[in-house]
This record gives sequence, structure tokens and C-alpha cells, in this order.
Amino acid sequence: MKSRGALAGVLPSRLPVSWFGSGVSLTGRDWLGNARQAFAAEAERRRLFLWFPVMMGIGILLYFAADQEPAPWAPLAGIAVASGLAIALRRRRLALPVCLGLVAVFVGFSAATWRTATIMAPILDRPRSGQLTGYVESVEARDAGARLVVLVTGIAGVEAERRPKRVRVNIKAETVAPGDHIAANARLLPPPGPARPGGYDFGRDAFFRGIGAVGNIPGKIMLTPAPGPPPPELARAVLIDRARNALTARIASVGGGQAGAMAAALVTGKRGLITETTNADLRAAGIYHIVSISGLHMVLAAGTILWLVRALLALSQTLALHWPIKKIAAVAAMIGATAYCIFSGSDVATVRSLIMTLVMLGAILIDRPALSMRNLALAAIIVLLREPEALLGPSFQMSFGAVAALIAFAERWDERNQTAPPSPSPWPWPLRPLWIAASGTVITTLLATAATAPFGAYHFQTFNPFGLLGNALALPFVSLFVMPAAVFGVLAYPFGLDWPAWWLMGAASEVVLRLAHWVAAIDHSTLIIPAFGEAALVCLAMTLLWLTLWSTKLRLLAIVPLVMGVTVAARPDRPDIVIERDGSGLVVRGSDDRFILVGRPSSFVLQQWLTADGDGRQPTDESLRKNAACDTQGCVVTARNGRRIAYAKDRLAVIEDCQRADLVVTPIPWSAPCAAKLVDRTALSRDGATSLIGTAGGWRSIQAERQDADRPWMRKRAETSPRPAQPPPARQPERSDTGDVAAESGRLQ
Repeated sequence: MKSRGALAGVLPSRLPVSWFGSGVSLTGRDWLGNARQAFAAEAERRRLFLWFPVMMGIGILLYFAADQEPAPWAPLAGIAVASGLAIALRRRRLALPVCLGLVAVFVGFSAATWRTATIMAPILDRPRSGQLTGYVESVEARDAGARLVVLVTGIAGVEAERRPKRVRVNIKAETVAPGDHIAANARLLPPPGPARPGGYDFGRDAFFRGIGAVGNIPGKIMLTPAPGPPPPELARAVLIDRARNALTARIASVGGGQAGAMAAALVTGKRGLITETTNADLRAAGIYHIVSISGLHMVLAAGTILWLVRALLALSQTLALHWPIKKIAAVAAMIGATAYCIFSGSDVATVRSLIMTLVMLGAILIDRPALSMRNLALAAIIVLLREPEALLGPSFQMSFGAVAALIAFAERWDERNQTAPPSPSPWPWPLRPLWIAASGTVITTLLATAATAPFGAYHFQTFNPFGLLGNALALPFVSLFVMPAAVFGVLAYPFGLDWPAWWLMGAASEVVLRLAHWVAAIDHSTLIIPAFGEAALVCLAMTLLWLTLWSTKLRLLAIVPLVMGVTVAARPDRPDIVIERDGSGLVVRGSDDRFILVGRPSSFVLQQWLTADGDGRQPTDESLRKNAACDTQGCVVTARNGRRIAYAKDRLAVIEDCQRADLVVTPIPWSAPCAAKLVDRTALSRDGATSLIGTAGGWRSIQAERQDADRPWMRKRAETSPRPAQPPPARQPERSDTGDVAAESGRLQ
């Protein structure tokens, strides 16, 4: 241990040597010296590499925090400078990791800049109705109709250089197929921003998915000749989507009902046939991750292929003795996992899981441990380089957080077994495997739940206390029956002998759904938590990283960000008023500290407001309008601070309310003077959804869309110059649809 001897000469000699091992103590008086020695131990174990993707993540967050698009050369220059400093200071033990950390920050920043530049495409400038023409890229059947992604060839009234590359529309019936060139009258609008300040940004997510508009096609769809040869990449997408749709229909018909819909979703990634009632039960039981193809499914599929191929090769004595059958099976599992990812739609969560699985299987090829924190860090680096925007979503955060917690626990368990041999099991042999499986399920579920709870609470404002019960009951059926049957079904599908596998898969899925419904029926199976801010999430995420990435007792210092995060999260900044982005409605906090509903915002948006406030009421609850005085011209509500809030739906009401109310909200563009604070359609078109907090001197306003920001995924700003008042435009029927997509995309795990 040459490096240890070199370090010993520069560190205080009175410190305990145990700091270099797992028994590092923080009880000494020289805290700084102890910390230095622990850091040296971490460096000797090469644990500093694990922080490289963390620093990359900081660079990505800095990119998204910018108020305008950065120059592409700026992060590249930062990489060059930081790399030069790292080379020049490579003999300085502290300076070298700091410089490498700066390199990682600039690498993450540069990756995000490059990603945005490569997928840049126009966003629809304003709501439009007219003819839409394009190639159908994908079709997803749903309870009522289908959802299409269309590769656009034309939009009425939009020039070629300003039209979106793709749009996503809903249709009433599944009447077209992937690859068709269609023409139809469509109602389109730009992908909307957050439903509330700090909420889920569907517009940004749509931009990185290549979607520049959303809407619906209310009438007839015509098949028309294509204006030219289709793009080369379209043929592959069409071929895959047609195969996915055919297999989805096959599995759903054999499996039957919602069990068949769930089984089909696990194989093809098409979840449109799963009803919202079923989704709600799965969420309440803490097992919604089952229907999102992610790490669990990828590992089970790859593991089944690995076992199957290795078992078949082991039947030959010659192959077993002279061939590396484990590595051959690992290669087969890598091919199978890649095919599974492509066939299931290559969604963000699926691709991320594939990368993690390939890294783990690749470790087998080079005779390294498959499950290690270094492999997880390498997978995170690849994912962040490929799709930096994934860092902002719950799928990346929850998946990597759960896996990091499980690997860290396994490392601590191995250390414990090395220092103290495990005590003999009190269970006799027939019960010992069951005890090991049961205890393993409980421990892993507890760890995964604890690791993902902060991210789930931040993104969804919910916590499922019976998730341990739901996972303990459901996962054995998924692991032992559902996923192995899926692998055998896919292999038998080309021969027409697949129905037994789909029947078994449907039967096991039916058991899972019944268990989910039973758990969901338990009182308080879903707890609603008031939304907290980004500062609390950062502290809680740092707690998880500090606990899992360090191997010495430096990890005990995680108590600092934990206390800070819990303290901030426990005191969320709750608004007094939240206004819909088009002025169609608002909620006001009344004297009982609960929201009062005024106007008619979409049910999706209202549900988001209530959930973020920790309010368990449904949008249809009559108590929401109990304390609002309304007539045909508008409503008046008294807020908890005694101020009068007016919602005016016509010009005369605005004139009257400006004289007697403290705040006036109207869906009408207004340019005349108003004695009260006024929030009109023009301001909402500019700022998006708006929250107001009452202060001693008036109101503090928080907008969902920053006025000073200009990023490629942001919609074009409305004109801010005074305009003549006009009636509010008709409500867009697409808004509920975009909300549904936002909810589904945000729920990916």
C-alpha cells in the first residue's frame, strides 16, 4: 500500500489508523484531521469517481437554470481550461479532484447544450385550427379512440420553416395505421407550460420528445398521397410500431380485460388500454412502476434470457467445460435486452434501464462484479451524456436513487460479513429459502421506498405508506410468472404457439391487480403531501448521495442536509391564490385555510392545485364552491386575510370590481386603469399560471414562466402592448388531453 505510506507522512500521526477502514470514528477532537484522513481513505478506494456523474448533474442543472441559450463554445472552453488545470496540478491531492470535478460540471453543461442544439425544432406559435397533413409515426389505442404522433408535412397557415416537426393528436376511433399519410382538420395549440408555478413543465418535456404541438382531430381523417418519399427513419419506426400494435392486440385479447391490458403494456410499452381506475389502484398500492418498463422489467427479462441460455449450453459437457458459457449467455442477454428496449418503444425510462443493464452485463464479460457502485456511476454518465434532460424527471431520480441505496446496503452487508461471520439461521432448511426471499423482499422494498420517497413527494405530492405491503405481495408474481412468461411468449409468438404464455401472464396479472385493489382500499393508502420547493429536494437528494457514495463514516455527515431538507419541506410556501394560465378559473385560500374554487378551470389543472396544497378533495367536490358568491357576471370571494377577490367575466363587472375589490382577475384582455391589482388575460398569456401570496403591502406574484427567460422549449410570448378588450376565446378541448399526457409522463418510474 504505497499510497497509504505516502499519505501517512503528511497526515497527523496521532489520528487512529481505523479511519482508513470501515471503522472510522468521528469521536476524536481533531475533526478536520479526521475528515482529511477519511477523505484520503475514500480516494484510495477510488470512490471519488462516483461523484463524477453528480458533478455532471450540477452542470446540467446550471444549463437549465440559464435564462437564455448559452453559447456552445463556452462549456467547451471551460472543459479545456479545467482539464489544463487538472494536468498542471495533478500532483496536488486536493487540487486534482477539484479540477476534475470542474471538468465534470462543464461536461454536463456541454452535453445539455449539444442535446438541445441537435433536437431543435419549431414550436407552434399560437392555437390554430385548420388542415393538418403528415405521416402517422405511431398509434396508441386508448379507451376512447387513439393517440397519434404525426410527422408533419403541412399545417394550414404555417410556413414550412415555422411548423413543428411532430404533433401529437387524439382521434375518436383507431382508423389509421402507422405509415399512413393523412389529411384532416385539426385543432392544435403549443405544448402548455406548468399548471402551477413550480409544477411539471409539459412544454419542456414535449420539446425534448420532438413534439411541437398537441391537440385533437374531431372529424374525418382522409388517406392522401404523400408529397414525396418518406424520411428513411420513418420506415423503421413504422415497422416497429405496427408490430407493437399487433402484439398488443394479441396479448390483450388472450389475457382479457385489464389484466390483458397490463400484460400487453409490460411487453410492448403500450399503456393506453389501462384505465385510470386501474392506474389509481396501482399507485395507491405503490406498484405503479410495474406497468412502466424500467429497471425491474429489463433485469427480469435479461436475467431470464441469461439463465435460459446458460442452462441450455450447460446441457453439453463439452461446451460447459471448454466454452465461457456464462459470458456467452451474458452476450445473449445483452442482445435480448436491446431488442426488448427497441420493441417496447425506446422510451426514456426504458433506454436508461437498458444502459444500466448493459453495463452490468458488460462487467460479466470482463470478469468484474456486475452489481457495483462504479458500474452504476458509469451507467449514470452514459445516460446523462445521451439525454441530459432525463436528470429533471422523476424516472431518472427514483431509479438511480433506489439502485444506489440497494448497492450501498449490499456493500455494508458484505463488510459486516467479512468482519463478523453471519449467525446460523434459526429456520430449518425447508423454510430457509422462503425466509431469505421474504426478508430480502422486505429489506429491498424498504430501502427503495426510503430512497425514492423524496422524489415521489416532490413530483407527485403523494406517499403510499402501504407500498411495502403492495410490493411484497405483487412482486413475486411479477418475478416468477409475469416476466418469464413474457420472454417465452415473445419467443413463441413467431410460431403461433404463444397463447399459453399470454394466458399465464394474464392470470398472474389479474392476481396482481386484485392485490393492488385490495391494498388501495385500505384507509389512508395514499397520503397527500403539500408541494415543497427545489431547495428541499436538493438537500434530500444530497442526503441520499452522501449516504450511498461514501464508504467511511463520512456518510454520517448526511444528517446535515437531511435536517435542512426536512425543515424546509415541512414549511412549504403555500400560495393564497392560484390562477389558471388562460384565466378560466382560480382558487382562493379561505378562512378555513382551504381553497375556494372560482370559475371553471380544467379538472386536470384543478386536481394539480389541490394535490399540491395537500388537499385530498376531488375536482367534483361541491365544498370547493361553498364560500364563493357568484352570478352570471362573475364571483366575489373573501380570502383568509380579509381581502376581497373578484373574478369578472365581462367588461362591466371589471369596471365595478376595480372600484371595490382588492384583486381583480379576468379572462378578458384589459388596458383601462384599475384601482385594484388586476390580473388579466394579457398578463396570464405572458406569464402562464400565476400564484399570489398576500403581504403587508399588497401581493407577491410568482409566475410559472419567467418573463426574462428565452429558451427553445418556451412558447412564444404574447404581445404586451395595450390591446382593445375582446371576448375571451373559446376553451380549447385539447387542454384536458395535454394534462393526461403530462400526468402519465410524470408518473414514469
